[in-house]
Amino acid sequence: MGAGHAHKLYRHGHSPVHELPPHCKIAATFAFVVVVVSTPREAVWAFAGYAVLITAAAAAARIPAGFLLRRMLIEVPFVLFAVLMPFVSQGERVEVLGMSLSVSGLWGAWNVLAKGTLGVAASVLLASTTELRALLLGLQRLKLPPLLVQIASFMIRYGDVITDELRRMSIARRSRGFEARGVRHWGVLAKTAGALFIRSYERGERVYLAMVSRGYAGSMPVIDDVTATGAQWAYSAVLPVTALAVCLMGWTL
Repeated sequence: MGAGHAHKLYRHGHSPVHELPPHCKIAATFAFVVVVVSTPREAVWAFAGYAVLITAAAAAARIPAGFLLRRMLIEVPFVLFAVLMPFVSQGERVEVLGMSLSVSGLWGAWNVLAKGTLGVAASVLLASTTELRALLLGLQRLKLPPLLVQIASFMIRYGDVITDELRRMSIARRSRGFEARGVRHWGVLAKTAGALFIRSYERGERVYLAMVSRGYAGSMPVIDDVTATGAQWAYSAVLPVTALAVCLMGWTL
């Protein structure tokens, strides 16, 4: 994990949130999501409070609203599922705009939309302020099993390697006048996929042998030992602790 690595979700900046150690941000995001999920769905006002907290955190990180919202589009399939729930759920019915909807389905749709949207927003905010390499170091610092951290690290790097290999193969096909226009070209695309698999497998073997020759014995060396001060932990705890206070009021009021 010594090489730098950027991703499209990350937005370079120098805000107080960007400068927090990655393991502090990961722990704060996880705690915030747990608190949101633990909130009763009937406490509608509490979810509005969580949205305000996320907005404040995004403002502190200097992440534009448009940047955040565009990357939250990954939630669209879950939104479509939630929209169907009032129509297919059983139980007591209620008339809304001339449509017969399930009361339990409406509450279920609200539960999925509210908690899912807040969870996605928190995750996108984390990814927007933390590089992938830093996320892996943070997980390592939080004592996630080393094997899982290594798998995640290799997956990220090989994802880029395979994508770049596929791009070069696509350029080679186009330079020879090939353009997929129908079913009759599927054979060429299938051969491309097969060649990509073989090349990726062979490259993986070469990389592994190179690592072994350099002393790899099942664990990656720790190059950057990321630490956090008490003040940084306190700053990162503002979001989940405030959310916890809102959650407790949601259960009692």
